[in-house]
Amino acid sequence: MAEIVIMPKQGLQMAEGTIMEWLVNEGEEVTEGSPLFEMETDKLTITIDAGSNGTLLKILRGPGDVVPITEPIAIIGEKGEDYSALLNSMGAPPVAENVESENETADEVTVESIKAEAVKVPRTGKVFASPRAKMLAEEKGIDYADVDGSGPEGLIIEKDVLEYAANPIQKTAATPLARKVAELENIDINNIQGSGARNKVLAEDVRASLSAGQTPVQTDVTQLDEELIPIKGMRKIVAERMKTSLSEMAQANHRITVDMTNSVSLREQFKAMGTKVSYNDIVLRCAAKALTEFPMMNSSWTEKGIILKKYVNIGMAVAIDQGLIVPVIKNIHLKSLDAIAKESSELASKAKENRLQPEDYTRGTFTVSNLGMFDIDGFTAIINPPEAGILAVGKLAKKPVVINDEIVIRMMMQLSLTYDHRTVDGAPAAQFLKRIKELLENPMLLI
Repeated sequence: MAEIVIMPKQGLQMAEGTIMEWLVNEGEEVTEGSPLFEMETDKLTITIDAGSNGTLLKILRGPGDVVPITEPIAIIGEKGEDYSALLNSMGAPPVAENVESENETADEVTVESIKAEAVKVPRTGKVFASPRAKMLAEEKGIDYADVDGSGPEGLIIEKDVLEYAANPIQKTAATPLARKVAELENIDINNIQGSGARNKVLAEDVRASLSAGQTPVQTDVTQLDEELIPIKGMRKIVAERMKTSLSEMAQANHRITVDMTNSVSLREQFKAMGTKVSYNDIVLRCAAKALTEFPMMNSSWTEKGIILKKYVNIGMAVAIDQGLIVPVIKNIHLKSLDAIAKESSELASKAKENRLQPEDYTRGTFTVSNLGMFDIDGFTAIINPPEAGILAVGKLAKKPVVINDEIVIRMMMQLSLTYDHRTVDGAPAAQFLKRIKELLENPMLLI
């Protein structure tokens, strides 16, 4: 019996995913647990396995499609099985109706080079729409033939009608080619009088307006010497979360300079014993201890109250090709420095190889971000909601400092703490940062 494959939810905050590649072609057999497709979330690219045995009968969403969680993306069943009833149950069977169209092709548009553009599937003599889309269009008095479909093979779905109704730019009836000509020539199609049936704008009308001297409008459409990079996947989610973080939190910042000379010696001792420990591992261990002493820094703000976390899970920001991801070391306050070093190395490797699982990057209570390896002296990081703070770590460098009225060379490093002032006041935040400094300058206090 045929069954629907949906966009899976990989993480509590995931709302949508981008299909990167189908690893099986339509008509090929799949087995339960075998790789089916690759998807990109806000966190990483992951391979999704088939949930059952059968044949991949139909791919509903292709590579590059951004799909909300639980939305159908494919159908698996027995070879040759009729799955039309399953399509009907999804509320999106293709219903064909004859509607007026222009005998136009995209070949009529000549442009030397287009580096980036996003267009709907062009239609010829027929328009396909789901029953729900047709019913909604009728309720709103919209000719659904004017709506660009985003479903499989240009199918018009309910969402397309809603977007059409909400977007005043789409109120002007026009053929897909007319819209494309207007877009390429940077012309506002709403100012053009259509010559088609029911005043529909044709491509000829757009060209005529150009001949008449209509002035191109300033839009977000890229020029020929520019490239438009679609905002999607991890980049889109990171942007949304950072904007939300800055707009909803009262973020404040403290900075402090740390003498890392003793921490350098500690690292050398571990190295002599054959254990690889990074400076960031030492920072993580010190931050974990400080969080147990300053519980408000290990909390989250909610409308109902402040949630104090009795566990310490520190996220470590890792740069990957797709953007930034923050794998989390769980219960880090209970772990030794060498155990932290081992786990942080494993998580960083998994992140760069796209092998992280949702449990590897969720339930963080605090974050440490280190840009020292890029020769950055110091920086201000943005809090990862719903956490109360983030520690930014700069580079380690030899600096002249005054100790006992003498100028000496020491290994110095800058720390920057961004904290949510709704949850934590300035004084305790400063004390928390000072405590991390004390631990880094006297790492024997960790024992």
